[in-house]
Amino acid sequence: MRREDMLAGLLAQAGSEGSELITLRAVVEEASELGAARALEQMGLADDTAHEDLAELRELLRAWRDAKASAWKAVVGWVVRAVLALLLLGIAVRLGSKDVL
Repeated sequence: MRREDMLAGLLAQAGSEGSELITLRAVVEEASELGAARALEQMGLADDTAHEDLAELRELLRAWRDAKASAWKAVVGWVVRAVLALLLLGIAVRLGSKDVL
């Protein structure tokens, strides 16, 4: 039985029985599962390979984050080295060493 048919049957049962609590819970559960299935289908994740696709996307995202962190560390390292080199150059000039330039 399709989810749409199950939901329609439960709604008809709820209308005829006066909506008992168990019927309402079943309606909510079927409606939420139907909504989740529709959302996955609209996102293109309803096929059998969706799990593999998501695993691959997670791996790509992890690699991107690692590369970004590594790039920032390299940039910070180069900036620190440049500042220290300029500081040493300034100290050498201040002390009167003319051979530096």
